[in-house]
Amino acid sequence: MDLSLIIALDVVNGASALFLLCLGLAIIFGMMKIINLAHGEFVMLGAYATVISANAGLNIWIAMLLVAPLFVGLVGLVIERCLIRFLYGRLVDSMLATWGLSLCLIGLVTTIFGNTINGVPTPLGGFQIGAYRSSWYTIFLFGMAVLMMALVYGVMRFTRFGLVARAVMLNPGMAATLGVNPAKIYMATFGIGAAVTGLAGGLLAPVSGITPVMGTAFVAKCFITVVGGGAAIISGTLSAAGLFGFVNQVGAFLTTPVYGEVILFLSAILLIRLLPQGISGRFFKGTL
Repeated sequence: MDLSLIIALDVVNGASALFLLCLGLAIIFGMMKIINLAHGEFVMLGAYATVISANAGLNIWIAMLLVAPLFVGLVGLVIERCLIRFLYGRLVDSMLATWGLSLCLIGLVTTIFGNTINGVPTPLGGFQIGAYRSSWYTIFLFGMAVLMMALVYGVMRFTRFGLVARAVMLNPGMAATLGVNPAKIYMATFGIGAAVTGLAGGLLAPVSGITPVMGTAFVAKCFITVVGGGAAIISGTLSAAGLFGFVNQVGAFLTTPVYGEVILFLSAILLIRLLPQGISGRFFKGTL
């Protein structure tokens, strides 16, 4: 089988998963400037919501696509009202508070469910091209990444809520003088970001080992992707996820998965050094 096709399929799979993981953080951190170190735990909660619902007899697709985002979205709303709303404009304080929240969520889930690995069967079958074998579910993840990109872009670009949300993030005082309640917009935006993150956790539940500490494997990679992408939610996150997904998969293919991660982080450091405003700050200015 053509080697380039194998690498291309692996890159698409890796970039799709990374984009799904980063999209919620791009909303919370990219738009709201909240350093949410509990982002990985939101992913973990979405995965656990999927596993628990599926094991209780609920259809796996309903568990992934509805239960996970709804549950984590509701958790996000509660957290925003009880904690995050006091931290807007306080980057260091938000980092410390969400780090404590991360530890709290890990401890709570460990106490309830233990530290064993959970999981759900991967839906859909597999396919083979020559010696290359993969699952149709990876193609589904790519489709979901495209769908979520289009959905978030459509909401932020063409709806009144998207316009108001972007205005509030830029100048909450001016938005308030025009009759907008910034507190409600912040709450809704944080809840949406949490729901999108929960959806990513639900979608990755069939292909990931689910433990209370699984989020720690994602949070650093998500942050460097969002920072490397820059301020633009869609174009920045998409371009950075594609670039880092390519670097990670090619590095893992040529060496080992561990060295692939090392190459990814080194390339991220180099990118941020060369483009401190991110990819979108250099190439996609003024885009969403």
